[in-house]
Amino acid sequence: MNAWVTGARPRTLPAAVVPVLVGTGVASATGGVIWWRAGAALIVALSLQIGTNYANDYADGIRGTDDVRVGPVRLVASGLATPASVKRAALLAFGLGALAGLTWTVAVGPQLAVVGAASIAAGWYYTGGRRPYGYRGLGEVAVFIFFGLVATAGTAYVQTGRLTAMALAAAVPVGLLATALLVVNNLRDIPGDDGAGKRTLAVRIGDQQTRRLYVGCVATALASCVALAGWRIGALIALVAVPLAIDPVRRVLRGERGRDLIPVLGATGRVQLVFGVALAIGIAIG
Repeated sequence: MNAWVTGARPRTLPAAVVPVLVGTGVASATGGVIWWRAGAALIVALSLQIGTNYANDYADGIRGTDDVRVGPVRLVASGLATPASVKRAALLAFGLGALAGLTWTVAVGPQLAVVGAASIAAGWYYTGGRRPYGYRGLGEVAVFIFFGLVATAGTAYVQTGRLTAMALAAAVPVGLLATALLVVNNLRDIPGDDGAGKRTLAVRIGDQQTRRLYVGCVATALASCVALAGWRIGALIALVAVPLAIDPVRRVLRGERGRDLIPVLGATGRVQLVFGVALAIGIAIG
């Protein structure tokens, strides 16, 4: 069981939780929270994140991309689980997310089924299929869209029935911090990915530019609180996450590599979680 928990990549789960928290904060400020819809949003987000992680483990494992790794253990590559069982776990997680999302479709409208299907497809084809977009340097774009814009603004939309400028603005820092998680993950894996033919954005732009991209994502996300304060002054509370960002940014800038970047992934997740909780509270209380 521990192996399956590890395979779900718990350090990445803030990327699923934070959009729901912030989107619910926006809903509280603009129309009122509908708690069962917020709960369904959390189930959907966590299911899609875990499903994507298992799908990535499966697809990279059967391609041999994970044969040489410096990061956390992978189920297929390490032989801890068969490819078929990991694939089933991914499909089960996606299925759970789809079922939870169907409650929105009934309550809000069929357009959400299209969004849900696109989100599942994005999770599967990140490393799955014949031409995975994650192998072509498009992973960061997809993460920003689906774990930032779609998840945050979508959570607010299913509760208020409106897509507002504030919801989209709040989604930007959420997406940037989710992107930062992937950036540092791919920074760590540049040597292995390059050798395996996985042309992530980090492989394409190189080590130094990837480090600058990470810092840019984190700094821009934190600075965005000032812009969001134009809607809700309480958004400035999210600046409480700034001290937590100092160490991971410093470690990336001083050139740490390989296993030394694993703690940076966890630290970035903590920055995202603290930022997201504080931003949600700040927006809600105004």
